[in-house]
Amino acid sequence: MPKRVLPLTDLKIRNAKVNKSGKTSRLSDGDGLYVLIKPDGAKLWRFDYTRPSGQRNTLSFGTYPEVSLDAAREERLVARRQLRNKIDPGVIRKTNRAETFEPIAYEWIKNQSAKWSDSHTNTTLKRLKGNIFPWLGTRPVKEITSSEVLSVLRRIEQRGAIETAHRCKSICSQVFRYAISTDRAETDPVAGLKDALQAVVPKPHPAILDPIVIGRLLREIENYKGHFITKCALRLAPLVFQRPGELRFARWAEIDFKSGTWIIPVERMKLKKSQKIARAGESHIVPLSNQALAVLNEIHPLTGEGSLVFPSVRIAPNSKGSSAKPLSENTLNAALRNMGFDKNTMTTHGWRSIARSLLDEILGHKPTAIERQLFHAVADPLGESYNRAQHFDERRKMMQRWADYLDSLKAGAKVVPLHHESKKHNI
Repeated sequence: MPKRVLPLTDLKIRNAKVNKSGKTSRLSDGDGLYVLIKPDGAKLWRFDYTRPSGQRNTLSFGTYPEVSLDAAREERLVARRQLRNKIDPGVIRKTNRAETFEPIAYEWIKNQSAKWSDSHTNTTLKRLKGNIFPWLGTRPVKEITSSEVLSVLRRIEQRGAIETAHRCKSICSQVFRYAISTDRAETDPVAGLKDALQAVVPKPHPAILDPIVIGRLLREIENYKGHFITKCALRLAPLVFQRPGELRFARWAEIDFKSGTWIIPVERMKLKKSQKIARAGESHIVPLSNQALAVLNEIHPLTGEGSLVFPSVRIAPNSKGSSAKPLSENTLNAALRNMGFDKNTMTTHGWRSIARSLLDEILGHKPTAIERQLFHAVADPLGESYNRAQHFDERRKMMQRWADYLDSLKAGAKVVPLHHESKKHNI
């Protein structure tokens, strides 16, 4: 006659001690349900059963006391009812899990990661793990409501991370839309939260606007003792003033030494999706000054055999593989820190603000040409067709004049505003 198992009580579970020999032990509640007591003291609910196919299997019902004794027994009751109807509760569990937010999010990330950088993939996953999964991860996507999502986003907002809240909102919406496309959801609950969060107040990128200090920074870059790839990127950044990502991902195939241009495909530009669609097929042509071409000629013998102009300093510079990673933005900003320019004073992105300000205020160039060089949308009376003409001849002259001006600052020349003279000659 089999030994009768006495049902568990909360007191018995709470007082259960870890096995002195350091082995895993168990407390049985009968009918396949038991508490597994790990050497570290964790108490885990487990349910052993025989599948309709005859194979043995074990289900996890969670951790005690997060899952109470009554809740675990209810899970056992449901599982045994399924078994009586020749249904495998493990299969049901797996199917139900596939319909919840977290596994669908992982599936979406896996599908998208091929066209993302490693850093973007890691950042997206980090945002989900830290802000979304703990509250929505196990919820069936079909049952998640707008108010639930808003509650989670408010938690992020309340700690002052307004931009993170907006980014998490966007990520969640993309996961829901993916769930809709794979027939696991019918609506996107984020769609109704358009104006529910606090607006993000844009913070300008730190930048130096004092020409004398800019000259000192240029001299520091010239005397930089770090890796040659890093130094060349630092030298080219002020001469082209493109976004750091566009600079770091620059490819030799985009550089035309003969015409003195750097042609960046619009797909690689940091633009909103709608802007990329509107400007599909368009490229951003950056005129290269003599000084910029000199920097590229200097680094070409080192990295020219590969695809990237500025590959990571941690990989072989002559790697021809498309998997080669670019120099990181952290590397460039860390170099600025080592020169004595902290994050509140200057970043690599700051060259865009510097150029935008000084080209207008000191050198007196037209705002339309400056904005076109920054690849910003420009409204002008001649319309988009005139915009796409790109003010190219004017911009080529402007970029050479800008490079010469930076050389004068680096040499410590006296700063003389040329605004009125430039306007007079329509430069």
